[in-house]
Amino acid sequence: NAEDRNYKKQSKNPWRIAELSERRQALQKDVKGLLERNNGVQQSLATSATRSSDAAYDSKRSTDKESLLAEARSLKEKIKVFKDEETTLQTEIEDLALELPNLSSKHTPIGDKPDLVGYINEHPDLETSTAGDLCRSHVDIGSKLDLVDFSASATVSGWGWYYLTNEAMLLEQALVQYALDVAMKRGWKGVSPPSIVYSHIAAACGFQPRDQNGEQQIYSIEQAEKDKAKPALSLAGTAEIPLAGMKANQTLHDKDLPLKTIGVSRCYRAEAGARGVDTKGLYRVHEFTKVEMFAWTMPDDAPSEAFGSSGGLSHSETVFEEMVSIQKEILQGLGLHCRILEMSTTDLGASATRKQDIEAFFPGRRERDDGWGEVTSASICTDYQSRRLATRLKSNRFGGKLEFPHT
Repeated sequence: NAEDRNYKKQSKNPWRIAELSERRQALQKDVKGLLERNNGVQQSLATSATRSSDAAYDSKRSTDKESLLAEARSLKEKIKVFKDEETTLQTEIEDLALELPNLSSKHTPIGDKPDLVGYINEHPDLETSTAGDLCRSHVDIGSKLDLVDFSASATVSGWGWYYLTNEAMLLEQALVQYALDVAMKRGWKGVSPPSIVYSHIAAACGFQPRDQNGEQQIYSIEQAEKDKAKPALSLAGTAEIPLAGMKANQTLHDKDLPLKTIGVSRCYRAEAGARGVDTKGLYRVHEFTKVEMFAWTMPDDAPSEAFGSSGGLSHSETVFEEMVSIQKEILQGLGLHCRILEMSTTDLGASATRKQDIEAFFPGRRERDDGWGEVTSASICTDYQSRRLATRLKSNRFGGKLEFPHT
């Protein structure tokens, strides 16, 4: 699974985990023997302290006591060494396990080629007399109509940032409100999340400082010297992170699920420069506004359901289908020609077991990917995030035992 998802380095982790687990079990066996011997020594010391005898015996008892005390000190030191080594092994096992990606669903094609699911709206006619205007880059159009300013942003922030001006600024606000209206009419709860998060929250959601290709993903915030002892902070690459973190270390109740939220935030992506050096304009930038849907659902009744092998839709798949339908409604309403893709294993992030992207057709970018570019995405993450965030679920299933909701 790790190799299919292009996590080649992490594909060795299970074998290393198995090796470390064997060493830990051997240590635990040794520690158990030392603890049993230590208990015996302590009992002997306690028994020796309660006996009364003549002077000769007292002298022998004193010698035995010193020997027992010396053995007790030696055992204590050995136990500490073994316990410290066991803790080190456990930490390494957990770190290796956290590096592993989620399992892939039965719907997900293996490899680097996505499956085409369908289209939205008709393909524009590029053979008409107006095709020249239609195929112009948004950079040319935006500059001519004074809607964007890349020169000023290059001076102020560098490559990958931009100014939206005049009607473009209003258009962004209108698009955000349109997306919110469509989702909230279906019962999604609006949230305005923070854009700065603890780095360990981002990591728990599957966003590491660097991805499996070594590219930087996240902007980390440098701590002042007086704050070095505090948890590290990062700029959120997506509202998914603070929305997921809303329920960290909390227990949800089955009667409240599915719990569906939608938030608007500024997003910060460090990798845009490395991956988008051959792109221009507003595609693949370092900072942008995004509307994010995030939901918690009941876990599936059987483990196989989570990966799409059962007959009907699982709880998470039901919400997943609703997300995709909302995205389709928005794009249909905007009149954009799009295609829906079932993404392959190499395109899944660490947390996703399944992902569908919707790509719009950009006439001005036909020289790259035939003009297709991602505009929306929807993923099922099963319990990958909830386990790492300690988000639990209390239900009447399995005798009231706490479970982990799916996201």
